[in-house]
Amino acid sequence: MHNQKDPDLPSNDVTEGVERAPHRAMFRAMGYDDADFSSPMVGVANPAADVTPCNVHLDDVAEGAIEGVESGDGMPIEFGTITISDAISMGTEGMRASLISREVIADSVELVAFGERMDGLVTVAGCDKNLPGMMIAAIRTDLPTVFLYGGSIMPGEHEGREVTVQNVFEGVGSVASGDMSEDELDEMERHACPGAGSCGGMFTANTMASISEALGLAPLGSASPPAESEERYETAARAGELAVECVQERRRPSDVLSRESFENAIAVQVALGGSTNAVLHLLALAAEAGVDLDIEDFNTISDRTPKIAKLQPGGTRVMNDLHEVGGVPVVLRRLLNAGLVHGDALTVTGRTLAEELDHLGVDGSVEEDVDFLRPVDDPFHETGAITVLTGNLAPDGAVLKVTGEDETEHTGPARIFESEEDAMAYVQEGHIESGDVIVIRNEGPRGGPGMREMLGVTAAVVGQGHEDDVALLTDGRFSGATRGPMVGHVAPEAASGGPIALLEDGDEVTVDVPSRELSVALSDAELAERREQWSEPDPRYDAGVLRKYGDQFGSAAEGAVTNPAVKRD
Repeated sequence: MHNQKDPDLPSNDVTEGVERAPHRAMFRAMGYDDADFSSPMVGVANPAADVTPCNVHLDDVAEGAIEGVESGDGMPIEFGTITISDAISMGTEGMRASLISREVIADSVELVAFGERMDGLVTVAGCDKNLPGMMIAAIRTDLPTVFLYGGSIMPGEHEGREVTVQNVFEGVGSVASGDMSEDELDEMERHACPGAGSCGGMFTANTMASISEALGLAPLGSASPPAESEERYETAARAGELAVECVQERRRPSDVLSRESFENAIAVQVALGGSTNAVLHLLALAAEAGVDLDIEDFNTISDRTPKIAKLQPGGTRVMNDLHEVGGVPVVLRRLLNAGLVHGDALTVTGRTLAEELDHLGVDGSVEEDVDFLRPVDDPFHETGAITVLTGNLAPDGAVLKVTGEDETEHTGPARIFESEEDAMAYVQEGHIESGDVIVIRNEGPRGGPGMREMLGVTAAVVGQGHEDDVALLTDGRFSGATRGPMVGHVAPEAASGGPIALLEDGDEVTVDVPSRELSVALSDAELAERREQWSEPDPRYDAGVLRKYGDQFGSAAEGAVTNPAVKRD
């Protein structure tokens, strides 16, 4: 009949023995043969869709991975899962689906891998939540897995300068304030996104792709090749070959992930000026992996790790610029030489981080002087870009990305909004005043549900010239493209009775980045008195997927996970 394979592989459950003849008959209907049945079965999880440029090309990327599995003598099985376009759902009620999609992706890939008895995985990812969703699936199944990013979009060109979708979001605010005409915004809109790929700046997708290398779940150098480049398809083929090797060597995510690899990931995040969303996702990944990681660890590592890259939104350059000087490995080498990452952390290739950098010949140098990447001893900032604030408004923490030159100290009156839409209307109607602290609550993981990102509001504030003199805080999230004194992930959230639920218009709120403080000028007694008057709001949705996942979400301070085995009160 066919050759016997490793008897310990899960796929034997559906390919081996006389009693599995019906199962093999089903496979034969799809073109598989005896050689496939004697090979490791590697699933290629593909969230390709026409709902976002981040994913529109992923069939081609997945095909590259399939060819790699075949050339590595594996049996590739492609299957699909969902995606949500964060940029298209941004500013709408639909954005509540975004964080839920992280969980649905993880759940669905876990289910297929479990149900079909797969031996390994290549997890393909495009838009923001695809990346942590796929990594969570790899951790839960603990099957030998290679993470494969789909690559980012090239920047567009408008009036002789590079532009991205971030510029378009901020242009909306500029039109509202009269600083840009509708015709100019229309022209920018038509040129900002020239093709396939994830948003090009160091926003959430590129941050998580960079982190996938630092964690060891993706091969070094795989994050930065552009979406539609030949290098991207070469990366995909290598991922497929490597996945078969991982199965043969029994190299699993649990072998790769450790406290050290998560510290490496945070170091890369803060050195690159990455998205605040990576805080949420790394906490979730660590919880799923059983690695002890606390939100305060981000402060500890940010304190010792300088910011050495200046990319959008804190600068003007994009992922392709980093790619052209060597990609994430150059950053990792510079951090390793400075003793800021753990070189002995294992990677998906079976080599340690230090060994892999040596293997690739990465010495940390670039061929020419560049204005967006600096040596560790001459950084853009002495400390990293992520700051966690605590205080009587955020006992469990809140997250801020420091993108400007100065660390913010801001005190002003609270302007309270119970939804993003109400806040957006306030800003667009021109009511915003210098010194305001815009508070958007009941947008947390449970209260939203789904913890919406609010690039529309933050971009409108910046677009109206208030990047430095208006603060915004929320129990929801911000886009990776957000900049300015915007504090998210306030925990506990309003729906759980966190202090943000007790604020009233005019309360004096302080955002003090140097002191890592987020507070309101109210005594414990005054807060306690208000709490006695507070009652938990009714769920926003009575039924369906938003109600189901809304009920299951844990705190943002713990990654907003839904897996009951890793949720903490």
